[in-house]
Amino acid sequence: MIPGSQGTFSYIVKGLGNPESFKSCSHGAGRQLARKKAIRELDLEKEIAILNDKGVVHSVRNEKDLDEAPGAYKDINVVMNNQKDLAEIVVELTPLAVLKG
Repeated sequence: MIPGSQGTFSYIVKGLGNPESFKSCSHGAGRQLARKKAIRELDLEKEIAILNDKGVVHSVRNEKDLDEAPGAYKDINVVMNNQKDLAEIVVELTPLAVLKG
């Protein structure tokens, strides 16, 4: 499974067994911003709007929640495209609800 972010697709994949990557692939979208940097730099209202516009039930309510907001993560589409030789997408999962623990 390769998770995106709170507001993007996640994927169930089948590994292609590429020996150049030790038969491995990414384990997620990966962070674009460190946690503290995300809290300092992301716009709370914008991140809430991203999730609300997609109809995702979420718990982003204040600045401290920005460390896990969608903008803190890399674009999952780019991540998946960059590893076409490593994994085949079997199922694309759409987020319905997320909860930050």
